[in-house]
Amino acid sequence: MKEKKRVYEALVDGAMEGLTDEALYDFVKARCPKATSKKIVRASLLALMDPHLRDRNILDVIYALAIKHRLDDGVLDDGEDEEPDERAPSPAANQNLPQLS
Repeated sequence: MKEKKRVYEALVDGAMEGLTDEALYDFVKARCPKATSKKIVRASLLALMDPHLRDRNILDVIYALAIKHRLDDGVLDDGEDEEPDERAPSPAANQNLPQLS
């Protein structure tokens, strides 16, 4: 949690200084070298939920950064290959359910 808090503070500080996009990302990485894209996205969401942070421009910049890095393949790829039917229930799970006609 401490790391996310530091990333959050760097993110808000950079946005308040007027940094956007890659400049903001570089600013956060300079202040928190161990921050990954995933941690930056999570800190961005924390900032977006902060009721004390009300400046629309800052929220827009943070939102744009979160979306950009959330859609980055590196953030979405967690190292596991998903099967297409992974979420589909198995036939055995429905074995005891009555059939609807």
